[in-house]
Amino acid sequence: MPNTTSAVTPPVPDYLRDTYTWAYLDHRTVPWLDQPVVVSAILWGNASRLMNSAVSEFSAGQRVLQAAAVYGDFSQRLARRLGGDGQLTVLDVASIQIANTRRKLAPWPSASAHVADLTEPVGATFDAVCCFFLLHEVPPHARQRIVSNLLNAVEPGGKIVFVDYHRPRGWHPMRPIMALVFRYLEPFANSLLADSIETLVPESADFVWTKKTFFGGLYQKVVGVRR
Repeated sequence: MPNTTSAVTPPVPDYLRDTYTWAYLDHRTVPWLDQPVVVSAILWGNASRLMNSAVSEFSAGQRVLQAAAVYGDFSQRLARRLGGDGQLTVLDVASIQIANTRRKLAPWPSASAHVADLTEPVGATFDAVCCFFLLHEVPPHARQRIVSNLLNAVEPGGKIVFVDYHRPRGWHPMRPIMALVFRYLEPFANSLLADSIETLVPESADFVWTKKTFFGGLYQKVVGVRR
């Protein structure tokens, strides 16, 4: 298990408070944004497809780390996939998100959620790690630290799965709209689109990588298996 016994709750990072208070830290908006229909709309009808693709990478009985809370029913799908013999651990730096995740995971006693800063070492290793639409929401310096820490949390032979935005193909009809979304609502996304997740940090060399894109290249699933 990760080191979650500290009495000191990590502070909410400045970038999160300054950019995403409305989306992740406001008690008035969290219940609304957590609705599956809203998540589906935000991802242009692709939420269920992307969630299912990510969850399919894991197996019953595994110990899996979910990096950051996810709106909608993603955590429930993952917990259901792992089953009673598996173990799901969710880490997020925002207390309001952890409380919401614990509520959703109440039917799964083998699942737990804890407040933790993923820019710090996780303090444990897992059979697999899942990072679903987190990386586009953090600035490059934090992104590199998070990816490094998540890779270090994967045991030999284990797997890590990233699902996130990707640069859409030039013909994509949503490309102009997404350019506005990235400019005004997701200010760190363009720096992710300019990088390849599978080569972001030196620890990536310890993994064998595969990549698949969805919806005209707007989304990506990047899977690494540790040697």
